Amino acid sequence: MTLLLPWIGFPLALGAVALGCAFALQRAAGRRIPGPLLLPAGLVVISVVASFTTWSGRAAQLTVPVLAGLAALGFGLGVRELRRVDPFAVGCAIVAFLAVGAPVLASGEPTFTGYVKLDDTATFLALTDRVLEHGRDLDGLEPSSYEATLAVNLANGYPTGALLPLGVGARLVGTDPAWVFQPYLAFLAAMLALALYALVGTMVHSRPWSAFVAALASQSALLYGFALWGGVKELYAAAALALVAATVPLVRTEARSGLLPGTAAAATVLASSPGALVWLLPPSITLLVWVRARSRAAAVACVTAVALALPALAAASRFLRADNRSSFRDNGELGNLIGPLDPAQLLGIWPTTDFRVEPGDMRTTAVVLGVTLAVAAIGLLFALQRRAVALLAYVASCAVGALAYSALGSPWLEAKAFAVASPGVLLLALVGATKLLEGRRIIALLALATIAGGVFASNALAYREARLAPHAQLVELEKIGRTFAGEGPALMTEYQPYGVRHFLRDLDAEGASELRRRPVPLRDGRVLGKAEVADISAFAPEAVLVYRTLVLLRSAAGGRPPAAYRLVWSGRFYDVWQRS
Repeated sequence: MTLLLPWIGFPLALGAVALGCAFALQRAAGRRIPGPLLLPAGLVVISVVASFTTWSGRAAQLTVPVLAGLAALGFGLGVRELRRVDPFAVGCAIVAFLAVGAPVLASGEPTFTGYVKLDDTATFLALTDRVLEHGRDLDGLEPSSYEATLAVNLANGYPTGALLPLGVGARLVGTDPAWVFQPYLAFLAAMLALALYALVGTMVHSRPWSAFVAALASQSALLYGFALWGGVKELYAAAALALVAATVPLVRTEARSGLLPGTAAAATVLASSPGALVWLLPPSITLLVWVRARSRAAAVACVTAVALALPALAAASRFLRADNRSSFRDNGELGNLIGPLDPAQLLGIWPTTDFRVEPGDMRTTAVVLGVTLAVAAIGLLFALQRRAVALLAYVASCAVGALAYSALGSPWLEAKAFAVASPGVLLLALVGATKLLEGRRIIALLALATIAGGVFASNALAYREARLAPHAQLVELEKIGRTFAGEGPALMTEYQPYGVRHFLRDLDAEGASELRRRPVPLRDGRVLGKAEVADISAFAPEAVLVYRTLVLLRSAAGGRPPAAYRLVWSGRFYDVWQRS
């Protein structure tokens, strides 16, 4: 597979459906959506519609046809309203898209980043597979790592709103979601840049400078670091929050105009669980103040948000059950962190190869952060003077969300909240520096150079340490999964979550050191811990014989499976053994 399909075909296909859905929303709301917000608005419509169709196993397979039909209807209603494309909006979106896609594009292979760093991507792929085929229904699944992954997450109400456009786009171009995962992350970064471009438009009258500010703010260091880890929910939430704020000024006397912020707010909840409501408090308050006597529009916005978020709200009782709530607040729950993050990372600059550790030159970093904070204060004053409602609502949303999760959540949840909120202060700082150009040009240029240099340095260091998934090896697992589908159960003895949770799902595969339903003890009775590896000869034969198929990593020093197995397929990376 070349880069053409995932990096051109996928964004074009997903973008076309999003654009059509945006036209449909525009007609329903009775308000023209500004050009830069069309694609982000269409993206949240995809999540909302797909969340309802995938709630039922019977309707799940209708998701793509329903969205295609809605997009076609939207084009029929709104294609005549297409306005001249803003090249600067397009430019800032392309910059953000390429920034997140750079590590994979430079490799020349359609792979994804975050390999080994965080195995959540394997879980995301498993969830995407299931919801578009069977919704949240787990009936008929045999015991396997794939089934265990779904039981731990999907059956417990895990939010899927951020994953649904990935599955829709993958089906539109006819490829596995794994090969378009990185283009989807890049697409989300572009949506964030477009929403930020719309937010600063009322403050920065120069479109080139608005594009510069939006493109740079969308690459805040912590969010970029999460993107290179496969942080799809963080990128989606950041874009959706910016869209919510950007649509508040679009509410007018017509009650149905409240559909715009209401739909964006619902998508935020669908992607991040009802806990996202805390992020929506500032835009909600702003909306109530903004509409004043137009209370019907505000009521429509609130009712729309609640009604369209029903799938997430219905699942909340399971996702936020007692044992989950305790882990959400556990100060020892670090996830993949080394320790709690420094709150200074909210400023969007952190020049280090791994955002979990301090920069090597902390003194210089402190100076850059001080400049950023000072100019952000100036940006806030300008925004207050200009009564930039949308920008202030967005910044307040970032601040409230970060503070709430820092006070009430575990360090891992705090880190995610910091990532989502990190474009906010950076955006204010860039707006402040840009406004200073009108009177104090030299100081403004120095501030802009300092901030931009800090962001570029941070992301260049993160780029150097991006971990790419081994494309050829995973393609071989994909081929094995197709060739031997239905010939399970299967066992893998290496730690390969992408194999057992995704590519070998039709083989009912289990990993000896992964999520599993059956214990696979070694000869000494010990069971492997997560990420541990052992040769097939080290396992108790009676435990191995439970599995009809063995998918084993090729090794010259590897032992042979029990005598009942024979080699039926051999590739560059894997051997497949089966017993009759």
